[in-house]
Amino acid sequence: MSWTEIDIHELKSLTDATIVDVREVDEYTSGHIPGAVNIPLSSLTESLNVVPSGTLIHVVCQAGGRSARACEFLSQQSQFSATQFVNVSGGTGAWILEGNDIVVGDQPR
Repeated sequence: MSWTEIDIHELKSLTDATIVDVREVDEYTSGHIPGAVNIPLSSLTESLNVVPSGTLIHVVCQAGGRSARACEFLSQQSQFSATQFVNVSGGTGAWILEGNDIVVGDQPR
């Protein structure tokens, strides 16, 4: 299994994208992409049951490194054989730098 990558401009053009933010809780609550669900990379192995499954999951972190590791790990798990993972390069940092809306707090929206 494998994963692909897009940038924040491509993510912004999508409607109803499923987004998993793998940053730590304090990073997430200080500002995240609207609709992103927080599942920190540090607890990902214990949280596989809450990772959305489906056809396409976009994974984001601060800049793209942690989310790439998460995509690599998740794409190798048998329960996600029918799921495509997409790393969002540039991450939340680039999203914010571009002036896009963010959500503050522990809820996706």
